[in-house]
Amino acid sequence: MVATIIIIVVVVIIVILVIAAIGIYNSLVNQRNRVDNAWAQIDVQLQRRLDLIPNYVETVKGYASHENKTLQGVTEARSACMQASSPDERVAAENKLTDCLKSLFAVSEAYPDLKANVNFQQLQGELSETEDKISYMRQSYNDTVLKYNTSIQTFPGVIVARMFGFTARENFDAVSEAETAPQVSFD
Repeated sequence: MVATIIIIVVVVIIVILVIAAIGIYNSLVNQRNRVDNAWAQIDVQLQRRLDLIPNYVETVKGYASHENKTLQGVTEARSACMQASSPDERVAAENKLTDCLKSLFAVSEAYPDLKANVNFQQLQGELSETEDKISYMRQSYNDTVLKYNTSIQTFPGVIVARMFGFTARENFDAVSEAETAPQVSFD
């Protein structure tokens, strides 16, 4: 009789532990998928920016033909973004592109006729709106990564995470070059 009760208690404990592990596993999968989705949303906005840049560069070229170095830098940075194959490469390339776009925006300030051009104003507005969306999506991604990383690093999630190979994700950080103001020279 006592042996039967002990067996029942052990079985109940095992069942509870299995159910808890399944619940934790499903939660971790859900959070990992949210991280992937958040990255995909950033990628959508980054692609939108890449699609707008050629028109923006062509509009500026018409007014500021002697600013070839700045325009070439934007074009090269855009190309690097399109060729990036990993999230880390994409982040680095996008940060460089952001820096180049800041220089291009600064160049455009020196051309009143360009600033008055309707196409230019529309493109600049769309790029600014896209930059705002990218900033929001980066913040959302980093919040999602924080929640996911916390879940796989705290007890009891850490046990399930190790058992099933869940790994921490990196935040989408701006590099120091992208945080500084561009230097524009009219030599």
